[in-house]
Amino acid sequence: MGVSRSSPEKGISVVTVDFPPVNALPVTGWSALAETVRAAGRDPEVRCVVLAAEGRGFNAGVDIKEIQAHGQRALIGANQGCADAFAAVYECETPVVAAVRGFCLGGGIGLVGNADAIVASEDAVFGLPELDRGALGAATHLARLVPQHLMRALYYTGRTVSAAELHRHGSVWRVVPGAELRAAALELAREIAAKDGRLLRMAKAAINGIDPVDVRRSYRFEQGFTFEAGLSGLADRVRDTFGKDTDKGRDRDREEGV
Repeated sequence: MGVSRSSPEKGISVVTVDFPPVNALPVTGWSALAETVRAAGRDPEVRCVVLAAEGRGFNAGVDIKEIQAHGQRALIGANQGCADAFAAVYECETPVVAAVRGFCLGGGIGLVGNADAIVASEDAVFGLPELDRGALGAATHLARLVPQHLMRALYYTGRTVSAAELHRHGSVWRVVPGAELRAAALELAREIAAKDGRLLRMAKAAINGIDPVDVRRSYRFEQGFTFEAGLSGLADRVRDTFGKDTDKGRDRDREEGV
């Protein structure tokens, strides 16, 4: 359990997240992910990083139960950890390919929205259930995956969108059967890693430099409203409904993309 790094092929580093049962990361998990991605990017032998996950889905966001148990201290830690992890993916010195299976929710959107490319399994769904969890954020990253008005509708409703639909929008590179996800992600990473390493790093810096949105600043702006909701007590009132029977049907519909 935790965050690990492996090197299945020359020039490729795979960073794998494993926090059973649903990859809802605790504060330490987000920090470990940020550190591992940055270490992979700094490795001169690495030309492409693959971000993957074990378990039932790619990422279910922050560990809500940790925040419920530890209050503002955990909320501050989670917000900082998410900001660090998202920035680590975006600022990684080499391209990052996200290999997404199952659900990619909340913080998962922050990760894939900052990746350079996404390969997804046919069962992958993407969404931001933040409003139902007493939080705000990652609209910055969802806006990198879908057009503006669709982003707003998905954000306000908490609905999910399928990998196939994101492929139609051009934000997912390939959609493959679940059993082929790792191979497909490595295939793309292999093609990227075949390029000159120094030029790849220059290309990543150049592309980030012409990005029209400062994703780090934009996300931190969003997080200010999360703090406001927390300090006012609004976030706690909404968050306390998490896991209650009244939410189960809605959560199930969200995961199924209804």
